[in-house]
Amino acid sequence: MDVIAVIPAYNEEKTIGDVLSVLQEVSLIDRIIVVSDGSTDNTVEVAGSYDVDVVELKENRGKGGALQAGLQNTRAEVVLFLDADLIGLTTEHVENLLLPVLQDRAEMTIGIFEKGRRATDFAQKMAPKLSGQRAIKYSLIEQISGLDVSRFGVEVALNRFMESAQIRVEEVLLPDMSHVMKEEKLGMFKGMAARMKMYWEIIKSLTSVDSLKTK
Repeated sequence: MDVIAVIPAYNEEKTIGDVLSVLQEVSLIDRIIVVSDGSTDNTVEVAGSYDVDVVELKENRGKGGALQAGLQNTRAEVVLFLDADLIGLTTEHVENLLLPVLQDRAEMTIGIFEKGRRATDFAQKMAPKLSGQRAIKYSLIEQISGLDVSRFGVEVALNRFMESAQIRVEEVLLPDMSHVMKEEKLGMFKGMAARMKMYWEIIKSLTSVDSLKTK
């Protein structure tokens, strides 16, 4: 099966290179697409130094819009979504996310941080299905409406579809992995504000009737 990896990134110059260097070592992946979601730092330049395709959005569209932009004019049987700020990503993590879908044991996988850092482990235990680390069959993505406007609620949109369509899902533990928290990237006050905005977008997706619809 053909596999593409789509990495949405907003000002992730410090971590995107580590993520891409791991992905390039995974033979299961045929193409890697980085979507710079209105970044104002050197995310585009860092990503461009790797053997990947870079989509540069001039304005920030949010995570859902970035993922949709990465999927435009592309086609593959399986899509891997990964965040650009991961810490501790390994080729084994990536393969464990992909293999259940490639071997048709599942139609979607959801990666769960384990024994990475206390704060990120706790957040995922509280809401494991909001993880951005996933592999999914492309044919299922085509059935989801509103993905491009879901911003940080993109995982909610995927989960709503997962539940309504009753697809096979497998949770995959990602030991010793975490990500950079918003408070670390932006400072305490700006980071907390960004986190509250993210939670609000997730809540809007949870309460939106449209997020239940398929095409």
